Amino acid sequence: MPKVIVEVMPKDVLLDPAGKATARALQGFGDGEITDVRIGKRFEITVAGDITPAILDHITEIAADVLSNDVIEDVISIRVAD
Repeated sequence: MPKVIVEVMPKDVLLDPAGKATARALQGFGDGEITDVRIGKRFEITVAGDITPAILDHITEIAADVLSNDVIEDVISIRVAD
């Protein structure tokens, strides 16, 4: 069955404490090249049948209304999985 991937990230203007903590931990392992980490969410939505433009439009609405909080997050991508 086909899947649609929705990715949501915190807005760039907001702090990401979990991302900062992860970046510090990685730097502690000697990964000095890593300067920043931002943590987001990924949703894999399985669809019965073909993925049509109407289905993608519906998932776009769901992503904006349910999967993300538009005050603090941005939906950065909606794509059909390979």
